[in-house]
Order: sequence, then structure tokens, then C-alpha cells
Amino acid sequence: MTSSDTLAAAPPAVELEGITKRFPGVIANHDIRITVAPGTVHAIVGENGAGKSTLMKILYGMQRPDEGRIRVNGQDVDFRTPSDAIASGIGMVHQHFMLADNLTVLENIVLGAEPKKAGGLDAAGARTRIRELGESHGLRVDPDRLVEDLGVGDRQRVEILKVLYRGARILILDEPTAVLVPQEVDELFGNLNELKAQGFTIIFISHKLNEVLSIADAITVIRRGTTVASVEPGSVTARQLAELMVGSELPTPETRESTVTDRVVLDLDGVTVCGSGDRPLLKDVTFPVRAGEVVGIAGVEGNGQSELIEAIMGLRTLDGGRILLAEEDITAWTTLRRREAGIGYIPEDRHRQGLLLEAPLWENRVLGHQTRVPARKGIWVNRAASRKDTERIMREYDVRAPGIDTLALALSGGNQQKLIIGREMSGAPKFLIAAHPTRGVDVGAQAAIWDHLRTARAAGLAVLLISADLDELIGLSDSLYVIYGGRMVARLDPNQVTPEELGGYMTGAIAEGQA
Repeated sequence: MTSSDTLAAAPPAVELEGITKRFPGVIANHDIRITVAPGTVHAIVGENGAGKSTLMKILYGMQRPDEGRIRVNGQDVDFRTPSDAIASGIGMVHQHFMLADNLTVLENIVLGAEPKKAGGLDAAGARTRIRELGESHGLRVDPDRLVEDLGVGDRQRVEILKVLYRGARILILDEPTAVLVPQEVDELFGNLNELKAQGFTIIFISHKLNEVLSIADAITVIRRGTTVASVEPGSVTARQLAELMVGSELPTPETRESTVTDRVVLDLDGVTVCGSGDRPLLKDVTFPVRAGEVVGIAGVEGNGQSELIEAIMGLRTLDGGRILLAEEDITAWTTLRRREAGIGYIPEDRHRQGLLLEAPLWENRVLGHQTRVPARKGIWVNRAASRKDTERIMREYDVRAPGIDTLALALSGGNQQKLIIGREMSGAPKFLIAAHPTRGVDVGAQAAIWDHLRTARAAGLAVLLISADLDELIGLSDSLYVIYGGRMVARLDPNQVTPEELGGYMTGAIAEGQA
């Protein structure tokens, strides 16, 4: 009997029957039914707020269902903690990497499951096991390297090794390609196919429908908390899949006519930021952003994008160069003064930098705007005006929540993002930093966010767009720069470059002038 025959005869790897989960005022999941065959890649797609995250938290033991049954390999299970799920062979790789930068690969992988020898850490045994896992599953990475020195693709491999090390045979991958360039996506999919060939089962959650269609063996669509379709990749297109998810066509980020003017709003001149080592974090970064223009910055994460944002926002002191806003030198200005002068900011990590998750929506409306109308009245916060303006933002930006007193943590990622964008646009900015504005949001929210950016651009807003979504960068940008090792290494025409070529520049495989 072949391995495929064995898998065909085996019970489903995961069965979810009638899973229902209620929160105050919200039914997150209702009568969810999914069957995942062993040794397959099973994709789960749906718009933000559809209930995917809640469902995966239930399967991983982070939350308990109010109704329904879970079977793993034919056995009924009742998970009370993630440890219970891990004991049943389930591992989860979260969208936001859960790695400690100051530890080695080995230390990150064994953390919480440290092998002991004579009362101490059996580092040699762990190193051998990690190398064996890496070799046998095509996930090679040096156990002794510091995680902070790894690129995004290698970090992804470490996360997968971490769950394999704990004995997982069923892997939940939440938005695993969100920060990868095309070459890294190809490598990841090669790794997943290798795992599948060895009998592993992969539950793959993604908003990138073309990727889902290329990697999945089966697809389950969730809409408004319940399963609405189970399809095979060969039977649907990306557009049809999007329609099943949100009832509309797949959006595109393309902008039509140019709205770029001659008026420079933000001007970076020789901006240099030194780190603790020898290599500058930013070196001689120079470019303008004009009114009505979207300037895109492409780069593999860790090449200076975060430092560039921090320099513009006044969170880092420059070691060289200057920054001008509307021809005024703001290099020495505080962050507050820059914000008050008209710099808006959609942060790259909405949870860490954009929201107070345990505060209500109206208080989050005030964040970063507390010195300006409508948030301020004399020396006090104007609660009534802030609450009223939050209602306006929710209306105009389609933020779906029970009300303005709802805690931010209760919103889906897409609705959190729309609230942030509404808040930043409400400050009448002259210049906007949009860092990964659609990361982890569904096609419906993505389309709405693109529309808001296009509308603001047409009204004369200058936008700096930093994104890992290469189609988004190419489609929205009027000018496109590549950052590599803290330097601007190429300026490209968005109308001419392909995602594959852009990925080549980002990884250093192509230098300007070679294309």
C-alpha cells in the first residue's frame, strides 16, 4: 500500500462540526463545518470579521466553542489550552512572528520545550534535532544564528521548525506570505509541498487568493461567521472566490490618471541614521514627495524601512542630512510638532503603534490628535465632540462595530485599520505615511483602503507608501524606490516593472541598470 493509499484510508485530520462561538453582542462563528483531509493543504478564506481567527483560536485551544465538536484524526477532543492542541499534534504559526530577536534560532525553537541533560539545557541534542528537522523538511537554517540577523523568509522557516520540533503533524499557518517577496513565497510553497509529501496536514489562512489557488488542495470559504462554500482550486478563479467571500469582484490597486504636481511637500536630503554597529541603518537617503503623488518604497523587511519612518516622524535623531516639510526644515522638530504641522501616520503594526486595544473606539480616535480640534477643548479632551466625530468616521469609513464604546480589540483587523485611516485622514494631513496599509485585511477592506488613498491623492495629499504587497506598490505608486541595506538602490517606473523584477531588486539579485 502506498503512502497516498494510506492517507486515503485514514480518517480526516481535522473535523469541525457545528462550531459556534458567541461574544457579547457578536456571533463570531455559527455552525461552522469543515473537514480537512490528511496530507493536504486546506485553505480557509474569508473577509476580516468573517470568523477565521476565532475558529483557528478554537482549534488551537486558545478559546473554547459554545457549541459543536472537534475531531482530530478521528478522535473527539476538548482543548482547554494550546498545550492540549500541541499534545494532539497541532501547531500554529501566527501572522505576527513570535520570535525573540536577541536569542539564537536554537533558543527560540526550544523555548518552553527545552531538552534537559544532567539538569541543564541539552544544547548539543537540540542542535542535532533542529538540523535533522531542517534537512528532512527542506527548512535549513543555522541554529546558532541570532534571529535579529535573519531575513523574513528565514524567520518564517524558524517559526515552522518551532512547531515541528514540538511534534506537530497538523500545521495552522495564519497569513504566512504577508511579508514575503515572490521569491520567498516560492520557497515557502516548496517547503509546504515537501511537508505535504511527507504526510503533514496544513491549514492555510490567507487573503491572497491567487496564492491560495496555487497551493491549496481544497478551499473553505467563510462569510459572516459561517461556512458558505467548499471548492477545489481548479473549479474557481480568484474573482469567483472573491465573490464568494464578499459578494463583489476582486479589486485592483491600479490608479488611472496622474495627479502629481510640481509642489514638493516632503523632501529628504541625504538622510543618514547610524546604528550601534558599523553599518548605517540609513545612508544618504534623498527623494522628494510631491502633492498628489504616491511614492512607493519597496524592500525586504529589515532594510531600513522602519528607520526611515522613525526618522520622518521624529522618533530617531539624524546623523546626517535634513528633512523639509513644505520647504520648512523640520529636522530638529519633536514628533508632536510634526504631527501638528500635518504629518499623518498609518503605522506598520496597528496593534503596537496604532491602537489602545483595551480602550473604546472613541478614545482611539483621540490618539495622536489630542492637541487638536475636535479632540481638544482648552486643556481638556472634548469627549462629546470626539464621540460624535468617531461616529462620523465609522459611517464614512465603514468601520463595522456595535458602537463607539466598543473596545478596539473586539474589531477585526480590517475594521481596526479603517478606523486608523479615518482618524489620520480626519487630521487634514499634508503628508501621509502609509506603512503596510492593507496588511492582513480582506479584499473588501483592501478595496476600501485603496479607494481612500486614491481619493486623498487626487485631492493633493502627498503619500509615502511602504508595503510588502508588490502589486499594491506597483498599482498605487507614481514613483517607486527600492531600499536595500539602508540605501536607495533603484528608482523604477511602476508602469514598466513586474512584481518578479521588483523582487529581484529587493533581494539584491538585480542592480539598477541590469534589468
